[in-house]
Amino acid sequence: MKENVLKAVLFDLDGVVFDTEPQYSVFWGSQCRLYHPEHPGLENEIKGQTLTEIYDQWFSGPLLSEQAAITERLNAYEQQMHYDYIEGFEALVADLHRHGVRTAVVTSSNVPKMESVYKYQKNFKALFDAILTSEDFERSKPDPDCYLKAAQRLGAQPDECVVFEDSFNGLRSGRAARMKVVGVATTNAAERIAPLSDMQITDYRKVDYETLKRLL
Repeated sequence: MKENVLKAVLFDLDGVVFDTEPQYSVFWGSQCRLYHPEHPGLENEIKGQTLTEIYDQWFSGPLLSEQAAITERLNAYEQQMHYDYIEGFEALVADLHRHGVRTAVVTSSNVPKMESVYKYQKNFKALFDAILTSEDFERSKPDPDCYLKAAQRLGAQPDECVVFEDSFNGLRSGRAARMKVVGVATTNAAERIAPLSDMQITDYRKVDYETLKRLL
């Protein structure tokens, strides 16, 4: 029986590489109060959803004409956001690279958002062998399309990959791709994401190559 090999580790972005979810809660809180005052706390319900999903569910119909203005506000907001790595993340990536494991970001964020990230974190691109954004996918999470494309880009089979995700759709995407999934409890509590993940963490301080290899 051959030993499983860890070839690639695939990271979602918000809530996984950066703990940006509290900042997005502030933005969406302002928009939800403006357009949906009848639904207090809506910003907490839409956590982890893609922009398309949020628009389709809450800003369609009579609010369809407002989407362009919201997107413009969001783009401006993302340009001044802080993109700080979750504790231990850079050390984990360095350890993976020392062991020959390739890494990728697999995010529903678009290219303009990523330009803000690159501006804030000058070393960001150097941490990854590939960066896949919403422009690279035909179907959004929870469809496995994005993670399967990332594995292919890195020359790995699904059973040679580990996915890090925080949102329910992202966790389902990793599972649907038949990869091992680590749930990052930044957006949702560990007990809520446990059924969709093989391991749960709050940061990367106790995660290394050996930890992830044992998941396979």
